[in-house]
Amino acid sequence: MADKRKTKKRKDDFGEPPESEKPTSEEYAVAKWLKANVPTKKTKFLNHHVEYFTGTKAVDALLTSKWATGKNPAFTTRIEVTHYLHRMLLHKLFHRAKKVPVSEQELKGKSKKKESEKISKSGDEKDGEKSQASACEGKDTKDGKEKEKKKRKIRLEMHMEQVFLDTVDAYVWIYDPKPWYYWVCGILVVFGTITVCMFPLWPATVRIGVYYLSIAAAAFLVMIIGLTVLRVVVFCLVWILTLSRHHLWLLPNLTEDVGFFASFWPLYHYEYRGPGSDSDKASKNKKKRKKDKLSDDETEKTPLIDDKSTAEAQAEDVGSGDAKSSELDATSATTDKLSESESENSQRSSTDRDFEIVDHDEVEPVVGDKPL
Repeated sequence: MADKRKTKKRKDDFGEPPESEKPTSEEYAVAKWLKANVPTKKTKFLNHHVEYFTGTKAVDALLTSKWATGKNPAFTTRIEVTHYLHRMLLHKLFHRAKKVPVSEQELKGKSKKKESEKISKSGDEKDGEKSQASACEGKDTKDGKEKEKKKRKIRLEMHMEQVFLDTVDAYVWIYDPKPWYYWVCGILVVFGTITVCMFPLWPATVRIGVYYLSIAAAAFLVMIIGLTVLRVVVFCLVWILTLSRHHLWLLPNLTEDVGFFASFWPLYHYEYRGPGSDSDKASKNKKKRKKDKLSDDETEKTPLIDDKSTAEAQAEDVGSGDAKSSELDATSATTDKLSESESENSQRSSTDRDFEIVDHDEVEPVVGDKPL
């Protein structure tokens, strides 16, 4: 008992709020009407998709409702409306949130990610389309930046003071009523499971009818499987016999993610992909573009090859010049040797002996024809 009294005293001293009561039927009706008539916006709040509204719009809407203009109005002034909505907030039909502006760094990071994704997607397109797409993207990004400057982006965070005010503050809906058809579907599922479980107690005629219905459903499934196999076989036969020029699909939407009736329409789809077709022209254009790109790359590389060839030619010319000069030197040396041999032979013929090699001191000086 003493502990309970202490806790009560602490709550009174610190002013802790009392425990929230359940909303009344009237408050539920007001909340339902507000959610249907007050404009809301969708955003992310703590990794959850939520809807929020502003306080002034809610007050303006309630002043025109039947609760403010009827015979026994629940409120008549804006102050009374704010008090009533504050009571609804305490009953946890909605809560107050704080608008936090998104920083420019976060926006730049998101815009860079989007631009990189766009560049990666547009990398497989044509060169002309690339330039046009980049120009359009540049315009779109500029327009988007201007809009972002005009309309500042925000995110919601929990407000520490849970009070309803007649301001532009955001109030996130907690009240989320389920539509009536959810309840109807749930009731039908419950009754369906009960009736299936009581199949042995059904009348004989009903059981026979269900038996024939199950056989019809199985036959329908077998027919669908047979059609899928048949359309593939027909396509392969036409494709092989026409050398991949004619493409014929029976029930092209049979295996697509479409509705029941749309899967059986159109009955066939024919396409010609031989010479002269649009696909052939497109493939030729792609090949031409590839060839043009290759030729452009080769023209960019050819000056280097020409420089190399000219350098090699110059080197060959220098080598040939050196070879020629060496040949000339060799011929001149041979001619000198021949002239020396001829002179020696002539001298030998005159003296009948070879010259002797002596020192310079051993030679006597000669004046004219006589020695000194």
